[in-house]
Amino acid sequence: MRIEVLKSKIHRAKITQAELHYVGSISIDEDLMEAANLIEGEKVTVVNVNNGERLETYVIKGDRGTGMVCLNGPAARKAQVGDIVIIISYASMKFEKAKQFKPTIIFPTPDNKLP
Repeated sequence: MRIEVLKSKIHRAKITQAELHYVGSISIDEDLMEAANLIEGEKVTVVNVNNGERLETYVIKGDRGTGMVCLNGPAARKAQVGDIVIIISYASMKFEKAKQFKPTIIFPTPDNKLP
Protein backbone atom coordinates (compact mmCIF):
# COMPACT_ATOMS: atom_id res chain seq x y z
CA MET A 1 0.00 0.00 0.00
CA ARG A 2 1.14 3.54 -0.80
CA ILE A 3 -0.05 6.67 0.97
CA GLU A 4 0.46 10.40 0.46
CA VAL A 5 2.30 12.22 3.21
CA LEU A 6 3.57 15.74 3.81
CA LYS A 7 6.92 16.16 2.01
CA SER A 8 7.62 19.90 2.24
CA LYS A 9 6.03 22.96 3.77
CA ILE A 10 6.74 26.68 3.74
CA HIS A 11 4.76 27.82 6.76
CA ARG A 12 3.37 31.38 6.73
CA ALA A 13 5.04 33.07 3.76
CA LYS A 14 3.79 36.47 2.62
CA ILE A 15 2.45 37.01 -0.90
CA THR A 16 4.68 39.67 -2.48
CA GLN A 17 3.08 39.79 -5.96
CA ALA A 18 0.03 38.63 -7.87
CA GLU A 19 0.37 38.57 -11.65
CA LEU A 20 -2.98 37.82 -13.29
CA HIS A 21 -1.73 37.96 -16.90
CA TYR A 22 1.09 35.44 -16.52
CA VAL A 23 1.19 31.73 -17.26
CA GLY A 24 -0.20 30.09 -14.11
CA SER A 25 1.92 28.89 -11.22
CA ILE A 26 3.51 30.17 -8.04
CA SER A 27 6.93 31.82 -8.20
CA ILE A 28 8.96 31.20 -5.04
CA ASP A 29 12.35 32.65 -4.11
CA GLU A 30 14.90 29.99 -5.03
CA ASP A 31 16.43 30.19 -1.53
CA LEU A 32 13.06 29.24 -0.01
CA MET A 33 12.58 26.47 -2.57
CA GLU A 34 15.92 24.89 -1.72
CA ALA A 35 15.40 25.21 2.03
CA ALA A 36 11.96 23.57 1.73
CA ASN A 37 13.19 20.83 -0.63
CA LEU A 38 10.92 21.95 -3.49
CA ILE A 39 11.83 21.72 -7.17
CA GLU A 40 10.66 23.65 -10.19
CA GLY A 41 7.52 22.10 -11.65
CA GLU A 42 6.53 20.37 -8.40
CA LYS A 43 2.81 20.32 -7.59
CA VAL A 44 1.90 22.27 -4.45
CA THR A 45 -1.18 23.19 -2.49
CA VAL A 46 -1.36 26.84 -1.46
CA VAL A 47 -3.52 27.62 1.58
CA ASN A 48 -4.36 31.29 2.18
CA VAL A 49 -4.53 32.01 5.91
CA ASN A 50 -6.28 35.34 5.34
CA ASN A 51 -9.27 34.13 3.34
CA GLY A 52 -9.31 30.32 3.57
CA GLU A 53 -8.75 29.77 -0.18
CA ARG A 54 -6.95 26.58 -1.22
CA LEU A 55 -5.52 25.95 -4.67
CA GLU A 56 -3.22 23.56 -6.46
CA THR A 57 -0.54 24.74 -8.85
CA TYR A 58 3.12 24.14 -9.63
CA VAL A 59 6.33 25.87 -8.57
CA ILE A 60 8.56 28.04 -10.72
CA LYS A 61 11.83 29.57 -9.56
CA GLY A 62 11.64 33.13 -8.32
CA ASP A 63 14.63 35.43 -8.06
CA ARG A 64 17.04 34.19 -5.40
CA GLY A 65 17.31 36.29 -2.26
CA THR A 66 14.28 38.48 -3.01
CA GLY A 67 11.70 36.82 -0.77
CA MET A 68 9.40 36.53 -3.80
CA VAL A 69 6.19 34.56 -3.39
CA CYS A 70 4.03 35.42 -6.40
CA LEU A 71 0.76 33.85 -7.49
CA ASN A 72 0.49 33.85 -11.27
CA GLY A 73 -2.39 33.50 -13.71
CA PRO A 74 -5.88 32.73 -12.39
CA ALA A 75 -4.40 31.87 -8.97
CA ALA A 76 -3.65 35.59 -8.57
CA ARG A 77 -7.36 36.08 -7.87
CA LYS A 78 -7.06 33.87 -4.77
CA ALA A 79 -4.79 36.19 -2.74
CA GLN A 80 -3.86 39.80 -2.16
CA VAL A 81 -0.33 41.11 -1.78
CA GLY A 82 0.43 40.83 1.93
CA ASP A 83 -1.72 37.72 2.52
CA ILE A 84 -0.09 34.92 4.50
CA VAL A 85 0.02 31.50 2.84
CA ILE A 86 1.16 27.99 3.62
CA ILE A 87 2.73 26.15 0.68
CA ILE A 88 2.55 22.36 0.92
CA SER A 89 3.81 19.47 -1.19
CA TYR A 90 3.12 15.79 -0.71
CA ALA A 91 4.91 12.57 -1.64
CA SER A 92 3.55 9.11 -2.32
CA MET A 93 5.43 6.30 -0.62
CA LYS A 94 5.04 2.86 0.83
CA PHE A 95 3.24 2.79 4.16
CA GLU A 96 6.21 1.44 6.12
CA LYS A 97 8.60 4.04 4.66
CA ALA A 98 6.07 6.78 5.41
CA LYS A 99 6.21 5.89 9.11
CA GLN A 100 9.89 6.84 9.18
CA PHE A 101 9.81 9.77 6.75
CA LYS A 102 10.49 13.27 8.09
CA PRO A 103 9.14 16.20 6.05
CA THR A 104 11.04 19.43 5.45
CA ILE A 105 9.27 22.37 7.08
CA ILE A 106 10.57 25.93 7.02
CA PHE A 107 9.35 29.04 8.81
CA PRO A 108 10.37 32.15 6.88
CA THR A 109 10.71 35.53 8.53
CA PRO A 110 7.99 38.17 7.93
CA ASP A 111 9.93 39.35 4.84
CA ASN A 112 10.16 35.78 3.43
CA LYS A 113 13.81 35.29 4.30
CA LEU A 114 15.39 32.28 5.96
CA PRO A 115 15.83 32.73 9.71
